[in-house]
This record gives sequence, structure tokens and C-alpha cells, in this order.
Amino acid sequence: MKTIHTPNAPAAIGPYSQAIEVNGLVFTSGQIAIDPATGNVEATDIVGQTEQIMKNLGAILKEAGCGFENAVKTTCFLADMEDFAAFNEVYGKYFTTKFKPARSCVAVKQLPKNVLAEVEVIAAK
Repeated sequence: MKTIHTPNAPAAIGPYSQAIEVNGLVFTSGQIAIDPATGNVEATDIVGQTEQIMKNLGAILKEAGCGFENAVKTTCFLADMEDFAAFNEVYGKYFTTKFKPARSCVAVKQLPKNVLAEVEVIAAK
């Protein structure tokens, strides 16, 4: 097992890692729209927050030696399912290869720091 850490994504704010690699699979922790440069949630709408989430995930995947094209499964959490279409539009800009990952997307009551979305990825190297 290998712990993945990059300063280009938010540091873990609890007893967990940004990602773990085991047996050629990379499991990211759920990422929210924290800007790693400031440590704050800067974006206030679903589009801006989703862009930041995807940048954070991209940095973690890159540190692990892979990218969005290696994703096999994502789990997405939305604070409001009314944001699904806008979220999906941004999400789709990052998963552009022929083989898109399997995905679950659910609405939840509340997310950390009252953000609008959170995404986690499982990738195969």
C-alpha cells in the first residue's frame, strides 16, 4: 500500500489520506471545492465548485501516476439534485475518453463546509 499526497490538492482535514494506491488501483478520498492555494472554498456556485473539485482530483491522480482516463468508478454527492445538469456538464469535460467510468450520483443532506458537491474516484493504473 502507498499513500498518495500532493500539495496541489487540499490537505486532508482529518484522519485520512488524499488517496491510497493498492494492487494497481488508486482510491481517492472525496474531494470538495477547497482551493489548495488558500485552504478555502472560493467558488459559490455548482459550476465553480465542480471545476475546483475536478482540479483537485486531477492533481491527486497525476501524483499517483495516472489521470481521468484511468478512472473506473466515481461516486458523486450533490447537496441538491437540481444542480445535476450543471454538475454533469462540468464533470463531462474531464471524462472525455471512449471508456467513461461507472458512476453513482446521489443527493445528500449536507456536505463538509456546506459545499454543493463532493466526488471520489477509483482509478486503475
